[in-house]
Amino acid sequence: MQEKNKEQRVLIDGSRLIIESMARAGADTFIGYPITPANALYAYASQRLPIMLPAPDEITTLQWMSGLAITGKVPVTATSFPGLALMVESINMAYMMELPMVIVLVQRLGPATGTATCGAQGDLLLLKGMISGGHPVPVLATSDFEDCWKLSEQAVNMAVNLRTPVVLLTSKEEVMTQKSFNFNRLEEVKKVERKFFDKDCAYKTYGTDGLVPDFLPVNQNEHQVRFNASTHDQYGLLQHSSEDALNNTRRLEEKVNENIEHYTFYYYDPQKGAEELVVSYGISSAAAIDAVAGMRKQGKKVSLLIPKTLVPVPKVYKEIIEKYQKTIFAEENINNQLGQLIFGVEKPGNIRFVGGLGKMITPEEIIKEVAK
Repeated sequence: MQEKNKEQRVLIDGSRLIIESMARAGADTFIGYPITPANALYAYASQRLPIMLPAPDEITTLQWMSGLAITGKVPVTATSFPGLALMVESINMAYMMELPMVIVLVQRLGPATGTATCGAQGDLLLLKGMISGGHPVPVLATSDFEDCWKLSEQAVNMAVNLRTPVVLLTSKEEVMTQKSFNFNRLEEVKKVERKFFDKDCAYKTYGTDGLVPDFLPVNQNEHQVRFNASTHDQYGLLQHSSEDALNNTRRLEEKVNENIEHYTFYYYDPQKGAEELVVSYGISSAAAIDAVAGMRKQGKKVSLLIPKTLVPVPKVYKEIIEKYQKTIFAEENINNQLGQLIFGVEKPGNIRFVGGLGKMITPEEIIKEVAK
Protein backbone atom coordinates (compact mmCIF):
# COMPACT_ATOMS: atom_id res chain seq x y z
CA MET A 1 0.00 0.00 0.00
CA GLN A 2 1.13 3.55 -0.71
CA GLU A 3 1.19 6.29 1.92
CA LYS A 4 -2.40 7.21 2.74
CA ASN A 5 -1.86 10.94 2.25
CA LYS A 6 -0.89 10.45 -1.38
CA GLU A 7 -3.34 9.75 -4.16
CA GLN A 8 -2.88 6.65 -6.28
CA ARG A 9 -5.51 7.10 -8.97
CA VAL A 10 -6.48 4.19 -11.17
CA LEU A 11 -9.22 3.51 -13.70
CA ILE A 12 -10.95 0.50 -12.20
CA ASP A 13 -14.27 -1.33 -11.83
CA GLY A 14 -15.86 -3.17 -8.93
CA SER A 15 -14.98 -6.59 -10.37
CA ARG A 16 -11.25 -6.08 -9.90
CA LEU A 17 -11.69 -4.73 -6.38
CA ILE A 18 -13.87 -7.70 -5.38
CA ILE A 19 -11.52 -10.36 -6.72
CA GLU A 20 -8.35 -8.63 -5.48
CA SER A 21 -9.80 -8.23 -1.98
CA MET A 22 -10.95 -11.85 -1.83
CA ALA A 23 -7.55 -13.07 -3.00
CA ARG A 24 -5.84 -11.10 -0.25
CA ALA A 25 -8.39 -12.32 2.29
CA GLY A 26 -7.60 -15.96 1.59
CA ALA A 27 -9.82 -17.09 -1.28
CA ASP A 28 -7.63 -19.35 -3.40
CA THR A 29 -9.93 -20.89 -6.00
CA PHE A 30 -12.37 -19.62 -8.61
CA ILE A 31 -14.80 -21.93 -10.37
CA GLY A 32 -17.07 -20.36 -12.92
CA TYR A 33 -19.28 -20.49 -15.95
CA PRO A 34 -19.28 -17.17 -17.85
CA ILE A 35 -22.52 -15.23 -17.71
CA THR A 36 -23.45 -11.60 -18.31
CA PRO A 37 -22.92 -9.32 -16.39
CA ALA A 38 -20.47 -11.30 -14.20
CA ASN A 39 -17.91 -11.94 -16.95
CA ALA A 40 -15.34 -9.42 -15.68
CA LEU A 41 -15.17 -11.23 -12.33
CA TYR A 42 -14.56 -14.48 -14.20
CA ALA A 43 -11.84 -12.91 -16.38
CA TYR A 44 -9.93 -11.23 -13.58
CA ALA A 45 -10.13 -14.25 -11.27
CA SER A 46 -8.46 -16.32 -13.99
CA GLN A 47 -5.44 -14.03 -13.70
CA ARG A 48 -5.41 -13.48 -9.94
CA LEU A 49 -6.32 -16.66 -8.01
CA PRO A 50 -3.97 -19.67 -7.71
CA ILE A 51 -6.61 -22.10 -9.04
CA MET A 52 -9.15 -21.22 -11.73
CA LEU A 53 -11.36 -23.86 -13.33
CA PRO A 54 -13.89 -23.07 -16.08
CA ALA A 55 -16.92 -25.28 -15.45
CA PRO A 56 -19.26 -26.59 -18.20
CA ASP A 57 -22.33 -25.26 -16.35
CA GLU A 58 -23.46 -23.72 -13.04
CA ILE A 59 -24.48 -27.01 -11.43
CA THR A 60 -20.99 -28.37 -11.99
CA THR A 61 -19.57 -25.08 -10.68
CA LEU A 62 -21.07 -25.56 -7.22
CA GLN A 63 -20.25 -29.26 -7.15
CA TRP A 64 -16.60 -28.55 -7.91
CA MET A 65 -16.56 -25.76 -5.32
CA SER A 66 -17.90 -28.19 -2.71
CA GLY A 67 -15.30 -30.79 -3.61
CA LEU A 68 -12.49 -28.27 -3.30
CA ALA A 69 -13.92 -26.85 -0.05
CA ILE A 70 -13.71 -30.23 1.70
CA THR A 71 -9.99 -30.31 0.88
CA GLY A 72 -9.46 -27.01 2.68
CA LYS A 73 -9.74 -24.58 -0.24
CA VAL A 74 -11.79 -21.38 -0.07
CA PRO A 75 -13.64 -21.27 -3.42
CA VAL A 76 -15.42 -18.33 -5.06
CA THR A 77 -17.76 -18.07 -8.04
CA ALA A 78 -19.69 -15.28 -9.75
CA THR A 79 -23.03 -15.49 -11.51
CA SER A 80 -26.36 -13.76 -12.12
CA PHE A 81 -29.94 -14.98 -11.62
CA PRO A 82 -30.13 -17.73 -14.30
CA GLY A 83 -26.90 -19.23 -12.99
CA LEU A 84 -27.95 -18.93 -9.36
CA ALA A 85 -31.21 -20.73 -10.16
CA LEU A 86 -29.17 -23.74 -11.29
CA MET A 87 -26.90 -23.50 -8.24
CA VAL A 88 -29.61 -23.45 -5.56
CA GLU A 89 -29.77 -27.23 -4.93
CA SER A 90 -25.99 -27.42 -4.58
CA ILE A 91 -25.91 -24.35 -2.34
CA ASN A 92 -28.35 -26.22 -0.08
CA MET A 93 -25.94 -29.17 -0.16
CA ALA A 94 -22.96 -26.99 0.77
CA TYR A 95 -25.02 -25.31 3.50
CA MET A 96 -25.87 -28.68 5.06
CA MET A 97 -22.28 -29.90 4.74
CA GLU A 98 -21.09 -26.60 6.28
CA LEU A 99 -18.61 -25.76 3.54
CA PRO A 100 -17.03 -22.29 3.28
CA MET A 101 -17.47 -20.60 -0.10
CA VAL A 102 -18.52 -17.24 -1.58
CA ILE A 103 -21.03 -16.68 -4.39
CA VAL A 104 -20.87 -13.23 -6.00
CA LEU A 105 -24.34 -12.53 -7.39
CA VAL A 106 -24.50 -9.77 -10.00
CA GLN A 107 -28.16 -8.78 -10.32
CA ARG A 108 -29.76 -8.14 -13.70
CA LEU A 109 -33.30 -7.69 -15.00
CA GLY A 110 -35.48 -10.82 -14.87
CA PRO A 111 -37.55 -12.98 -14.65
CA ALA A 112 -35.88 -15.93 -16.39
CA THR A 113 -33.10 -14.76 -18.70
CA GLY A 114 -34.68 -11.28 -18.70
CA THR A 115 -32.38 -8.70 -20.24
CA ALA A 116 -28.77 -9.66 -19.70
CA THR A 117 -27.43 -6.14 -20.17
CA CYS A 118 -30.01 -4.37 -18.00
CA GLY A 119 -29.49 -3.96 -14.26
CA ALA A 120 -32.01 -4.56 -11.48
CA GLN A 121 -32.33 -5.29 -7.78
CA GLY A 122 -34.68 -8.23 -7.99
CA ASP A 123 -32.98 -11.19 -6.31
CA LEU A 124 -33.14 -10.28 -2.62
CA LEU A 125 -36.23 -12.26 -1.64
CA LEU A 126 -34.97 -15.25 -3.59
CA LEU A 127 -31.80 -15.20 -1.50
CA LYS A 128 -33.84 -14.96 1.69
CA GLY A 129 -35.76 -18.12 0.87
CA MET A 130 -33.40 -20.27 -1.19
CA ILE A 131 -32.53 -22.72 1.61
CA SER A 132 -35.15 -25.38 2.32
CA GLY A 133 -36.47 -24.81 5.82
CA GLY A 134 -35.98 -21.06 5.49
CA HIS A 135 -32.51 -21.13 7.05
CA PRO A 136 -30.41 -18.03 6.33
CA VAL A 137 -27.45 -17.88 3.97
CA PRO A 138 -25.56 -14.71 4.93
CA VAL A 139 -25.94 -11.94 2.32
CA LEU A 140 -23.77 -8.82 2.14
CA ALA A 141 -24.52 -6.08 -0.41
CA THR A 142 -22.02 -3.63 -1.90
CA SER A 143 -23.04 -0.02 -2.45
CA ASP A 144 -19.75 1.57 -3.63
CA PHE A 145 -16.15 0.74 -4.48
CA GLU A 146 -15.10 0.80 -0.82
CA ASP A 147 -17.73 -1.88 -0.14
CA CYS A 148 -16.45 -3.97 -3.05
CA TRP A 149 -13.16 -4.03 -1.19
CA LYS A 150 -14.23 -4.23 2.45
CA LEU A 151 -17.28 -6.49 2.14
CA SER A 152 -15.43 -8.93 -0.12
CA GLU A 153 -12.91 -9.41 2.67
CA GLN A 154 -15.72 -9.87 5.19
CA ALA A 155 -17.54 -12.37 2.96
CA VAL A 156 -14.45 -14.60 2.90
CA ASN A 157 -13.99 -14.11 6.62
CA MET A 158 -17.59 -15.05 7.37
CA ALA A 159 -17.54 -18.08 5.07
CA VAL A 160 -14.46 -19.49 6.83
CA ASN A 161 -15.31 -18.58 10.41
CA LEU A 162 -18.96 -19.68 10.23
CA ARG A 163 -18.37 -22.63 7.87
CA THR A 164 -21.10 -21.58 5.45
CA PRO A 165 -21.76 -20.37 1.92
CA VAL A 166 -21.97 -16.55 1.78
CA VAL A 167 -23.51 -14.41 -0.98
CA LEU A 168 -21.99 -11.07 -1.98
CA LEU A 169 -24.84 -9.23 -3.70
CA THR A 170 -24.01 -6.60 -6.28
CA SER A 171 -25.26 -5.32 -9.63
CA LYS A 172 -24.33 -4.85 -13.27
CA GLU A 173 -23.44 -1.17 -12.85
CA GLU A 174 -21.24 -1.78 -9.81
CA VAL A 175 -19.06 -4.47 -11.39
CA MET A 176 -18.89 -3.18 -14.98
CA THR A 177 -18.62 0.60 -14.68
CA GLN A 178 -15.06 1.91 -14.70
CA LYS A 179 -14.25 4.98 -12.64
CA SER A 180 -11.23 7.04 -11.69
CA PHE A 181 -10.61 5.95 -8.12
CA ASN A 182 -8.05 6.74 -5.42
CA PHE A 183 -6.77 3.30 -4.46
CA ASN A 184 -5.27 4.70 -1.25
CA ARG A 185 -8.77 5.14 0.17
CA LEU A 186 -8.81 1.39 0.75
CA GLU A 187 -7.68 -0.23 3.99
CA GLU A 188 -5.31 -3.17 4.11
CA VAL A 189 -7.01 -6.54 3.74
CA LYS A 190 -6.05 -9.17 6.29
CA LYS A 191 -5.89 -12.83 5.35
CA VAL A 192 -8.38 -14.88 7.34
CA GLU A 193 -6.71 -17.14 9.89
CA ARG A 194 -7.96 -20.68 9.33
CA LYS A 195 -8.13 -22.83 12.45
CA PHE A 196 -8.18 -26.58 11.99
CA PHE A 197 -9.03 -29.28 14.52
CA ASP A 198 -5.89 -30.20 16.48
CA LYS A 199 -7.13 -32.03 19.58
CA ASP A 200 -6.08 -35.43 20.88
CA CYS A 201 -9.49 -37.07 20.58
CA ALA A 202 -11.75 -38.52 17.94
CA TYR A 203 -12.82 -35.93 15.39
CA LYS A 204 -16.50 -35.16 14.91
CA THR A 205 -17.06 -33.34 11.62
CA TYR A 206 -20.07 -31.55 13.11
CA GLY A 207 -19.26 -31.75 16.81
CA THR A 208 -18.96 -28.51 18.75
CA ASP A 209 -19.37 -27.11 22.24
CA GLY A 210 -20.47 -23.85 20.63
CA LEU A 211 -22.15 -23.25 17.29
CA VAL A 212 -19.41 -23.64 14.66
CA PRO A 213 -17.58 -27.00 14.43
CA ASP A 214 -13.82 -27.12 13.98
CA PHE A 215 -12.90 -27.78 10.37
CA LEU A 216 -10.65 -30.55 9.12
CA PRO A 217 -10.04 -31.29 5.43
CA VAL A 218 -10.39 -34.79 4.04
CA ASN A 219 -6.90 -34.80 2.55
CA GLN A 220 -5.07 -35.43 5.83
CA ASN A 221 -4.23 -38.74 7.49
CA GLU A 222 -4.79 -38.05 11.19
CA HIS A 223 -8.57 -38.38 11.48
CA GLN A 224 -11.55 -39.74 9.63
CA VAL A 225 -13.77 -36.99 8.23
CA ARG A 226 -17.38 -37.52 7.14
CA PHE A 227 -19.12 -34.75 5.22
CA ASN A 228 -22.82 -35.41 4.73
CA ALA A 229 -25.49 -33.46 2.84
CA SER A 230 -28.37 -35.43 4.37
CA THR A 231 -29.64 -35.16 7.96
CA HIS A 232 -26.75 -36.36 10.12
CA ASP A 233 -25.38 -36.51 13.64
CA GLN A 234 -22.22 -34.88 14.96
CA TYR A 235 -20.02 -37.58 13.43
CA GLY A 236 -21.57 -36.99 10.02
CA LEU A 237 -23.42 -40.30 10.13
CA LEU A 238 -26.74 -40.46 8.28
CA GLN A 239 -29.72 -40.10 10.61
CA HIS A 240 -33.46 -39.90 10.04
CA SER A 241 -34.88 -37.76 12.82
CA SER A 242 -32.88 -38.49 15.93
CA GLU A 243 -32.62 -35.75 18.55
CA ASP A 244 -28.89 -35.36 17.85
CA ALA A 245 -29.46 -34.97 14.10
CA LEU A 246 -32.33 -32.49 14.42
CA ASN A 247 -30.37 -30.42 16.93
CA ASN A 248 -27.55 -30.36 14.40
CA THR A 249 -29.92 -28.94 11.78
CA ARG A 250 -31.21 -26.30 14.23
CA ARG A 251 -27.61 -25.29 14.85
CA LEU A 252 -27.17 -24.39 11.16
CA GLU A 253 -29.57 -21.49 11.64
CA GLU A 254 -28.43 -20.57 15.12
CA LYS A 255 -24.77 -20.22 14.17
CA VAL A 256 -25.63 -17.58 11.55
CA ASN A 257 -28.24 -15.69 13.59
CA GLU A 258 -26.14 -15.65 16.75
CA ASN A 259 -23.04 -14.36 14.96
CA ILE A 260 -24.60 -11.82 12.61
CA GLU A 261 -23.87 -8.92 14.99
CA HIS A 262 -20.15 -9.43 14.25
CA TYR A 263 -20.88 -9.02 10.53
CA THR A 264 -23.42 -6.19 10.64
CA PHE A 265 -22.42 -3.41 8.24
CA TYR A 266 -24.42 -0.30 7.37
CA TYR A 267 -24.08 3.43 6.82
CA TYR A 268 -26.29 5.70 8.90
CA ASP A 269 -26.23 9.47 8.44
CA PRO A 270 -28.78 10.98 10.86
CA GLN A 271 -29.67 14.67 10.79
CA LYS A 272 -30.81 16.28 14.01
CA GLY A 273 -34.46 17.20 13.88
CA ALA A 274 -35.21 15.05 10.82
CA GLU A 275 -38.60 13.34 10.72
CA GLU A 276 -37.99 11.53 7.43
CA LEU A 277 -35.53 8.78 6.58
CA VAL A 278 -34.37 7.55 3.15
CA VAL A 279 -33.35 3.87 3.02
CA SER A 280 -31.56 2.34 0.06
CA TYR A 281 -28.95 -0.29 -0.74
CA GLY A 282 -26.68 -1.39 -3.54
CA ILE A 283 -26.53 0.67 -6.71
CA SER A 284 -29.60 2.74 -5.76
CA SER A 285 -27.84 4.11 -2.68
CA ALA A 286 -25.85 6.48 -4.93
CA ALA A 287 -29.10 8.17 -5.97
CA ALA A 288 -30.23 8.21 -2.33
CA ILE A 289 -27.01 9.94 -1.25
CA ASP A 290 -27.42 12.60 -3.95
CA ALA A 291 -31.09 13.06 -3.10
CA VAL A 292 -30.43 13.56 0.61
CA ALA A 293 -27.58 15.97 -0.12
CA GLY A 294 -29.83 17.97 -2.47
CA MET A 295 -32.67 18.17 0.03
CA ARG A 296 -30.34 19.27 2.82
CA LYS A 297 -28.92 21.96 0.57
CA GLN A 298 -32.45 23.30 0.19
CA GLY A 299 -32.87 23.36 3.97
CA LYS A 300 -34.89 20.16 4.41
CA LYS A 301 -33.94 17.88 7.29
CA VAL A 302 -33.70 14.22 6.25
CA SER A 303 -31.63 11.22 7.38
CA LEU A 304 -30.09 8.36 5.38
CA LEU A 305 -29.64 4.62 6.02
CA ILE A 306 -27.77 2.24 3.69
CA PRO A 307 -28.00 -1.39 4.89
CA LYS A 308 -25.11 -3.60 3.75
CA THR A 309 -25.79 -6.75 5.75
CA LEU A 310 -29.12 -7.95 4.36
CA VAL A 311 -29.60 -11.57 5.51
CA PRO A 312 -30.22 -12.22 8.32
CA VAL A 313 -31.73 -8.77 8.87
CA PRO A 314 -29.94 -7.05 11.76
CA LYS A 315 -32.36 -5.71 14.40
CA VAL A 316 -30.72 -2.30 14.30
CA TYR A 317 -32.38 -1.40 10.96
CA LYS A 318 -35.87 -1.58 12.38
CA GLU A 319 -34.74 0.28 15.49
CA ILE A 320 -33.44 3.13 13.31
CA ILE A 321 -36.51 3.23 11.06
CA GLU A 322 -38.89 3.39 14.04
CA LYS A 323 -37.32 6.71 15.08
CA TYR A 324 -38.85 8.49 12.07
CA GLN A 325 -42.36 9.56 11.16
CA LYS A 326 -41.88 8.63 7.50
CA THR A 327 -39.44 6.28 5.74
CA ILE A 328 -38.86 6.14 1.98
CA PHE A 329 -37.32 2.99 0.52
CA ALA A 330 -35.54 3.32 -2.84
CA GLU A 331 -34.56 0.17 -4.74
CA GLU A 332 -34.56 -0.93 -8.37
CA ASN A 333 -37.58 -3.24 -8.38
CA ILE A 334 -41.35 -2.73 -8.29
CA ASN A 335 -42.22 -4.61 -5.10
CA ASN A 336 -40.05 -3.10 -2.34
CA GLN A 337 -38.07 -6.26 -1.60
CA LEU A 338 -35.89 -4.67 1.09
CA GLY A 339 -38.99 -3.33 2.81
CA GLN A 340 -40.56 -6.80 2.74
CA LEU A 341 -37.37 -8.32 4.07
CA ILE A 342 -37.42 -6.00 7.09
CA PHE A 343 -41.17 -5.77 7.79
CA GLY A 344 -42.85 -8.66 5.99
CA VAL A 345 -45.77 -8.27 3.61
CA GLU A 346 -47.76 -5.87 5.83
CA LYS A 347 -45.50 -2.85 6.16
CA PRO A 348 -46.36 0.04 8.52
CA GLY A 349 -48.46 2.84 7.07
CA ASN A 350 -45.63 5.37 7.22
CA ILE A 351 -43.44 3.38 4.80
CA ARG A 352 -43.19 4.75 1.25
CA PHE A 353 -41.48 3.23 -1.79
CA VAL A 354 -39.67 4.47 -4.88
CA GLY A 355 -39.00 1.71 -7.40
CA GLY A 356 -38.07 1.14 -10.99
CA LEU A 357 -38.20 -1.55 -13.66
CA GLY A 358 -35.55 -1.62 -16.34
CA LYS A 359 -34.11 1.71 -15.28
CA MET A 360 -32.04 3.13 -12.47
CA ILE A 361 -33.71 5.32 -9.84
CA THR A 362 -32.91 9.03 -10.02
CA PRO A 363 -32.34 11.39 -7.08
CA GLU A 364 -35.26 13.48 -8.36
CA GLU A 365 -37.67 10.55 -7.96
CA ILE A 366 -36.60 10.10 -4.35
CA ILE A 367 -36.92 13.84 -3.63
CA LYS A 368 -40.41 13.86 -5.13
CA GLU A 369 -41.53 10.96 -2.92
CA VAL A 370 -40.12 12.60 0.22
CA ALA A 371 -42.03 15.78 -0.60
CA LYS A 372 -45.41 14.04 -0.77
